[in-house]
Amino acid sequence: MNFYWNNVEIFHCHLSNNKKPMNNDCLFCNQEILKKEEVMRNNSCVFLSSKGYNPEGVLEGAGVIIPFAHKATPFDLSDGEVVDMFNLLKEVKKYLDEKYEPSGYTLGWNIGKVSGQITPFHVHLHVMPRYDDEPLAGKGVRHFLKQKSNSRIKEVRES
Repeated sequence: MNFYWNNVEIFHCHLSNNKKPMNNDCLFCNQEILKKEEVMRNNSCVFLSSKGYNPEGVLEGAGVIIPFAHKATPFDLSDGEVVDMFNLLKEVKKYLDEKYEPSGYTLGWNIGKVSGQITPFHVHLHVMPRYDDEPLAGKGVRHFLKQKSNSRIKEVRES
């Protein structure tokens, strides 16, 4: 199974070990899927990436760091899981720097449907190498959120 990396279907998979909670309905908890996309792991999380193929619309090396424990948001992670994710992120950066030589990085969490987190609600950190020659170079996460078309209509409250 290949993973889809677009706005509708973010690639899904994950691992469980016998010591961590697992949700059988969660694709991020599926051991078989994980094996196909795993690049590296540590004690409590794994980095998944496209490993050699570049799905349409995805920058080379893009992937996600996923904790083994099935938790909905980064706010639900233990201090140890947060430290392990950050430590793996540093190793992932070394790997991506050596393999792809990106010009920068965009990192992101989507929390809740309104921000783009789709079922399963299994926390994952997006790691996106960025390149000077890409069409959206210089456009970070906030670029799209700051567009006039994204403005909310607010009622004026009387005090």
